[in-house]
Amino acid sequence: MKKLLTAGLLALMAGAAQAEDVTLQLKWVTQAQFAGYYVAKDKGFYEEEGLNVTIKPGGPDIAPEQVIASGGADVITTWMPAALAARERGVPLVNIAQPFKTGGLELTCRKDMGVEKTDDFKDKTLGVWFYGNEYPFYAWMAKLGLATDGSAGGVTVLKQAFNVDALLQKQAACISVMTYNEYGQVLDAGIKPEELTTFVYREEGVVVLEDGLYVMEEKLKDPAFAETMVKFVRASMKGWKYAEANPDEAAQIVIDNDESGAQTLDHQKYMMSEVAKLTAGGNGALDPADFDATVASLLAAVSPENPAITKAPEGMAWTHDISDKALTE
Repeated sequence: MKKLLTAGLLALMAGAAQAEDVTLQLKWVTQAQFAGYYVAKDKGFYEEEGLNVTIKPGGPDIAPEQVIASGGADVITTWMPAALAARERGVPLVNIAQPFKTGGLELTCRKDMGVEKTDDFKDKTLGVWFYGNEYPFYAWMAKLGLATDGSAGGVTVLKQAFNVDALLQKQAACISVMTYNEYGQVLDAGIKPEELTTFVYREEGVVVLEDGLYVMEEKLKDPAFAETMVKFVRASMKGWKYAEANPDEAAQIVIDNDESGAQTLDHQKYMMSEVAKLTAGGNGALDPADFDATVASLLAAVSPENPAITKAPEGMAWTHDISDKALTE
């Protein structure tokens, strides 16, 4: 019996020693926006692939693009505009998978501040997130022909905090929101949907691919790393589909992994129910048409105020090599 126990222990130790370490840097704090990864870890999907995955939460002072460029992560989640901007500036990021099929970025406005259509933006203050999140907004304003320098007939840009206070306190007529987060916070604050005018970026002709998985191009040249990413994407998408099918359980898993204690279960359940709408319909493979539409949206607004990209991306900005193997093997 002792020999059997010893053999079993040695086998476990050997398995642990052979596990491949992967560090994932998230775009933002621990919340249901990233539920698929936490579910994949909690349910053992990464372990089944022989991976030891460390998930690093983001925050207002953390730029995933900088983290991976400095070697602090193997793979990151970020929005495509920010990834393309980083690529043009010398950080060659490559999209290897796209768990979010559609985006949740919106601009929600108070009707009592005179906004019911896009023409009403003129001479209004609009809240915008920065740190790479501003690129879609400037693309949209350029599409509308609106100056963003506060001049007459244009708009004044308020550098929005990552909350909804600017709208509640009427510091801005409109603020940036995500369907799965801030929009719900506005409603929780007592403002009714009928008191708001909400604009969906995609419906306004500005395509924004959100929360893709990106790695450094140079690392993909290593077959061993590429195979590790195949395993990572396969397990991650298994986590995402499980989260879609079991939103309440996924929300609880997120709460269990939130070391800050800042999240509530009710809000994470709401968030997960909305995030599931964005991941549904996709299998994790990037749609080239969505990539082209994102590039076109950004190139339509090349200006000093919108320094996302100035030309079409060169080289391998995305690949199906990883997702094809992950989703078919």
